[in-house]
Amino acid sequence: MWPDLIKKAKEGGLDAIETYVFWNVHEPQRRQYDFTGNLDIVRFIKTIQQEGLYSVVRIGPYVCAEWNYGGFPVWLHNMPGIEFRTANNVYMNEMQNFTTLIVDMLRKEKLFASQGGPIILAQIENEYGNVMSSYGDAGKAYINWCANMADSLHIGVPWLMCQQTDAPQPMIETCNGFYCDSYTPKNPTSPKMWTENWTGWFKSWGGKDPYRTTEDLAYSVARFFQRGGTFQNYYMYHGGTNFGRTAGGPYITTSYDYNAPLDEYGNLNQPKWGHLKQLHSVLKSMEKTLTYGNISTLDFGSSVAATIYATDEASSCFLGNANETSDATINFQDADYVIPAWSVSILPDCKTVAFNTAKVNTQTSVMIKKPNEANSSILEWMWRPEFTHDTIVRGKGQIVANRIVDQKEMASDASDYLWYMTSVNLGKDDAMWSNNMTLRVHGSGQILHSYVNGKYIGSQWAKYNIFNHVFEKEVKLSPGHNKIVILSATVGLQNYGPMFDLTQAGVPGPVEIVGHKGDETIIKDLSSNKWSYKIGLNGLDNQLFNPDCKRVKWSMDNVPVNRNLTWYKASFKAPLGTDPVVVDLLGLGKGEAWINGHSIGRYWPSFIADEQGCSDAVCDYRGSYNGDKCVSNCGQPTQRYYHVPRSFLNEDVNTIVLFEEFGGNPSQVDFQPVVVGSACATVSEGNTVELSCHGRPISGVRFASLGNPQGVCGAFEKTSCDSDKDVVSIVEDQCVGKESCSFKVSQDVFGSPNCFDAPINRLAVEVSC
Repeated sequence: MWPDLIKKAKEGGLDAIETYVFWNVHEPQRRQYDFTGNLDIVRFIKTIQQEGLYSVVRIGPYVCAEWNYGGFPVWLHNMPGIEFRTANNVYMNEMQNFTTLIVDMLRKEKLFASQGGPIILAQIENEYGNVMSSYGDAGKAYINWCANMADSLHIGVPWLMCQQTDAPQPMIETCNGFYCDSYTPKNPTSPKMWTENWTGWFKSWGGKDPYRTTEDLAYSVARFFQRGGTFQNYYMYHGGTNFGRTAGGPYITTSYDYNAPLDEYGNLNQPKWGHLKQLHSVLKSMEKTLTYGNISTLDFGSSVAATIYATDEASSCFLGNANETSDATINFQDADYVIPAWSVSILPDCKTVAFNTAKVNTQTSVMIKKPNEANSSILEWMWRPEFTHDTIVRGKGQIVANRIVDQKEMASDASDYLWYMTSVNLGKDDAMWSNNMTLRVHGSGQILHSYVNGKYIGSQWAKYNIFNHVFEKEVKLSPGHNKIVILSATVGLQNYGPMFDLTQAGVPGPVEIVGHKGDETIIKDLSSNKWSYKIGLNGLDNQLFNPDCKRVKWSMDNVPVNRNLTWYKASFKAPLGTDPVVVDLLGLGKGEAWINGHSIGRYWPSFIADEQGCSDAVCDYRGSYNGDKCVSNCGQPTQRYYHVPRSFLNEDVNTIVLFEEFGGNPSQVDFQPVVVGSACATVSEGNTVELSCHGRPISGVRFASLGNPQGVCGAFEKTSCDSDKDVVSIVEDQCVGKESCSFKVSQDVFGSPNCFDAPINRLAVEVSC
């Protein structure tokens, strides 16, 4: 997908691609490195260079990014004497080794701008200023060490430190956030730079779908440059997918769409992509004036201001209205201008408005999932159980310890799954024996499944930002020997916060048997028992996900449903064409999915999003954005569809393998291409309409009206203010049968609306694809 994504980014008006470097995937075991396939960072940066773009490399090596463990390899956590992100020699030696490795690799390929390459900036550390106070003087010593270490590598381009107020010289501090127009660097010689403009927000299991409006995002960009900004990066321009076990959190979803200008599958997210493209074009037309001009500001009051950039040759102007409710009419340089609330008008010549952030003229694309024409019937499934006799029944593991061990320490993140197994002997004469006994497990907020004497007794999990819970269920114990088994399943490791690396995973304990006798409770703590541990699953050890695996047999008889710890396998044909593909996993519980041996990530369609907080009203772009504003998908599966890259698919027969942890029904699993179903635009008279079905022909015109049409895409309505011509027929002549069409909105073509009090006529149009 790299060349296509990078090409679309360039077409959208970007100058550079910014990327993290993920330590945990490049050094999965200490001093064992992987830069193959999609991990080939040199090839990625050369692909950027081939498209004529620059690159910004954020080495970190802490990255956050809602990525598993913030990008740290878990073996690092298990090194004796280590403390992360502070003045600790063990940690700093490892960080310096990895940072130097990356720099030397890029320098060898002559990829820094000082060598004629595309890399114009690099970053060390990441948002440390947000947490530095928790580390005291050692934190200050550490950030100074980071600066000196980075500077000593002599890469010939500047180093950044984001969210690092008063960064040590020569590091350049930068801003991250939804808005950075008010940000001023502590060092007066530092440029005003924005390394993360959050184009939307991430999603967690049980959470709702975030949505940041096109108008607000464009406003944040224009206002930043109005107020002296020099560099702005979108986080994310393309968010993509957390394949495999890369999602962090815990409880970050497999989708990392982020409501970005390029969606999870690589499609243009319209109108966001197109509106920003127009903004970028206007800003670039003013580049010389913005770079060299003297800046002056006129304050009109009520949060309205004009900013003038002037050189001896030319002037360019911004008119900004930060009022959240009221439009503003001002007289500027002997001309009147109306500035909508929460918007910026850009005048490259200080006379004519070329762009307003609140007036979106680009098309809105409505994406749909089409039926898979290559598969004529439902999939035929095979299955086999996860072999659990040794664990659930016998309590037999690989490692023994006389304590409860943190899952990061025991499993080193080799798997989501860790079995905790112990036994307890009880007699009827034991003081705690009663007819009312419970198993109480203090968990870390991750998933746990509990078994007593080979029988399943229950499961429990939490959600994003909850790091502990208590599981307690009634149990029937037998006099004598009893087996207690807990299966822990992580859903990503903590990735943010001070000392986040110390957040426990798995079962921190205590684990207790509680006897209830009337008002009296007697507790037997099993935490210091002899515990046996097994990392992972037998199916993973035997690579059941690998289509070439011949070691085990699958059954097509009596395929079970709603059975936990079960493997499923089926063959399918890929959807025809080249459109992006998703697999619909509705009906399943929770687990992991593989396509031809490639993990497409964790799935969890049974986790329903919160039912409160959504609204059917059109989202008001005005006012500051946050992740809870304008959410959708309440009461629906958090994530139903999962991305299957075309590069994972064969032309003929493909294999899907599921590990179903909770229990579900695979009969509804379906592969579908994602296409543009319809395209809409609302464009003011005098402007140009551009409509595209992106590779498919426009098949019809569902709506078209010139005048004062109301509503939104998919629900447009005519008003009494409407053209005297058949606008639908005119648009049909212009567009139907074509992949794209373009025409100017004028009364000469579309007729005269029968109203005279409208300030400006608008054409609303919706076409089907």
